[in-house]
Amino acid sequence: MSNRVEELESTVRELRAAVDGLTEELVETRERLRQLEEQRAAEPEPEVVESAHAEHVDAEAPADADGDAQAEADEESGDEAEADDDADDTDEIIVA
Repeated sequence: MSNRVEELESTVRELRAAVDGLTEELVETRERLRQLEEQRAAEPEPEVVESAHAEHVDAEAPADADGDAQAEADEESGDEAEADDDADDTDEIIVA
């Protein structure tokens, strides 16, 4: 029975050591967090300046404009692309 008591006492020592280590880590983490919060509070907030000349643009609008510009470029270079197709066949790089 004394063997069981020794095992339990050993387990208790290990658990206490784990709790002490975790407590120390928690204290250090809280201190670091406090320092970061103080540092952030000391930094000036970036100012947002609105201009009367600024224009609001939707996120989808540039994609449409790019698509239209791409379609026009494709139409203009359509004939050139056909001529380049023959050249592309011989310009391929083969890596062995």
